[in-house]
Amino acid sequence: MITIKKPQEIEILREGGRHLADILAKLSVMAVPGMSAAELDTAARKMIKEYGDKASFLNYQPYGAKFPYPAALCVSINDAIVHGIPNGEVLILQEGDIVSLDLGLVHRGLYVDSAVTVAVGAVDAAAEKLMRVTKEALAIGIAATKPGKTTGDVGFAIQSYVKQFGYGIVEELAGHGVGYKVHEDPYVPNYGNRGEGDLIKPGMVLAIEPMLNEGTKHIKLDKDGFTYRTADGKRSAHFEHTVVVTEKGADILTQL
Repeated sequence: MITIKKPQEIEILREGGRHLADILAKLSVMAVPGMSAAELDTAARKMIKEYGDKASFLNYQPYGAKFPYPAALCVSINDAIVHGIPNGEVLILQEGDIVSLDLGLVHRGLYVDSAVTVAVGAVDAAAEKLMRVTKEALAIGIAATKPGKTTGDVGFAIQSYVKQFGYGIVEELAGHGVGYKVHEDPYVPNYGNRGEGDLIKPGMVLAIEPMLNEGTKHIKLDKDGFTYRTADGKRSAHFEHTVVVTEKGADILTQL
């Protein structure tokens, strides 16, 4: 069921969104060569607690998962698209990596969600381009999120922009409603047709999150049961904001 948030709830979400933006900005600076994914997760938990909030991904068990997610932060490196488990013994950031940091928190009972992909040290031009285009695709998706439009319009806008670059758009994973839970309706894909999907209305709170692959759009689930990777082993980038639909368009909640 698609929900409409009340004005006072939107203000709580906005406050939580600022907390989340601050934490992600600090984690991004910490993502340097030699840093472990587990250290980033520990830092994320500490900062969330300092704000008096709760980590929304920790112990969250999505449909089909065999066990709850064991961390607060998703750390997805290079060919990992999303939901990378921050295992410190295995995941050590290396010079030239790109890493997606995906984090959700609960502030005064309401949920916000955001993600960035950052360079670890110096990266090659192809990685820089992949990250730039994915971030631009997010901005285009947000600009297309307007009352009277549909989720298909959002996906069409993202797909139309990305097509010129030849990147694979992940189809099995998508944006979603958020606010009362980690994941709510509607489903917001990063591809689609104009006029299709759910109608966008003021008061809806959505997580818009394009995921672009250097190569194929196809993905595979890792043996850990959570991490999705590109099927061809090429790199992927992911950017996400939580937005609220207003009478004029979409207002980003997860920014400072």
